Amino acid sequence: MVSTTKAPELTEPGPAAALPPTRPRRPAIPRAVAAAAAILRRTVALVAFFAVWELAPRAGLVDPIFLPPVSEVVPALWDLAEGGQLWRNARTSLVRSLSGFGLAIVLAVPLGLLIGWYRPVAELLNPLLELFRNTAAIALLPVFILILGIGETSKVAIVLYACTWPILLNTISAVRTVDPTLVKSARSLGLPAPRIFQKVILPAAVPTIFTGIRLAGATAVLVMIVAEMVGAKEGLGFLINSSQQNFAIADMYAGIVAISALGLLFNHLLVLIERRFTRWRTETGR
Repeated sequence: MVSTTKAPELTEPGPAAALPPTRPRRPAIPRAVAAAAAILRRTVALVAFFAVWELAPRAGLVDPIFLPPVSEVVPALWDLAEGGQLWRNARTSLVRSLSGFGLAIVLAVPLGLLIGWYRPVAELLNPLLELFRNTAAIALLPVFILILGIGETSKVAIVLYACTWPILLNTISAVRTVDPTLVKSARSLGLPAPRIFQKVILPAAVPTIFTGIRLAGATAVLVMIVAEMVGAKEGLGFLINSSQQNFAIADMYAGIVAISALGLLFNHLLVLIERRFTRWRTETGR
C-alpha cells in the first residue's frame, strides 16, 4: 500500500517584523536622585513662600515695619528660644491643648460609637447634637470664662468642647457607613452583636475616626491660641498678643512661626499613630 501522506513542506522563516517589537529599556534612576527629586517637589512651594516673604518687604511691596523680612524673624525666634520665653509659653500651650484634646477623645469616641450603633440613642440625642454642633466654640468662649473663670479650667474646657465635634461626628459617620455586606456576612456566621461590633464595625471605622482626631488636633491648637489671647498670662497666644501690643513685630511673627511648627509636629505625630493602628490596610492592599 502506498502512503498518501504528504511530506511537510519546508517554509521559510517569517520576517522579523512578525515578532513583537522590543522597547529599549530606560536607564534606571539612582535612588539618591529620585529621593532628591521627591524632596525638591515637596519643598519648592515652601521655599518660594519664604523667598516671597523675604523679598516683598525689601522691595517695598509691603511695609517692613508691619511685615519684617524672614531674615529678621528668625533671629527673634532664636532669641526667644535662647531666653527660655518661647519654650515656657509653648509648654504651657501644649499642656492646655493636649489636656482638652485627650479628654475629647476619651468622651467623643465612645459616645460616637454608641450613637452610631444604637438607633434609639441616636434618636434621643440627635436634636441636642444638631443644636450644639452649629454653635462655634469661639462664640462660647466668654461663657466659659464667666462660668469657669480665666484660669486653666476654662481654657481646657473650651478646647474640649471644640475638639469633641469633629471626633464625635466622624465616629458616628464611621459606624453608619460600614459596608453592610460585612455585617450581613458576620451575622450569617452566627456572631452575636457584641462580636460583630468588635470584629467588624470597630476595625472598619478606625480610619474615619482618625480623620476626625486629626481635624480635632488642628482645632485644639487654634482654639487654644485664641483663648490665650483673651485672658492668659502665659502661652503662645499670650506671647503673640503681648508682642503686638508692645510693637515687637518680629517677636509676634516668631510666635506665629512657632505655632505653625507646633501644629505640623502635632499632625505628624497623629499620622504616625494612625498608621500604627491602620497597618492592616497597608498589608491587605499589597
